[in-house]
Amino acid sequence: MMVISQRELRNDSAGVMDRVEAGESIQLTRRGRLVAEIRPISGPRTAVPTPELVAGLRGMPLLEYAALRADADAFFGDDGDRVG
Repeated sequence: MMVISQRELRNDSAGVMDRVEAGESIQLTRRGRLVAEIRPISGPRTAVPTPELVAGLRGMPLLEYAALRADADAFFGDDGDRVG
């Protein structure tokens, strides 16, 4: 594992990020002491395709505005200082 100083990170942050993006983990030192580690995020980072999102939300119950407003007023209070 590569070990670099805080100064090296500051001076070459783009290069450090390129290495991390390529899969390398890097330890950081401050005044000669290890203080942190930068590593790639584990697991794939993927977006949910729109059709899959729509299908997942299809079974959700519809919200009733009046009931939602009543719940919000009960929780936060109805002091008349609201929009809408």
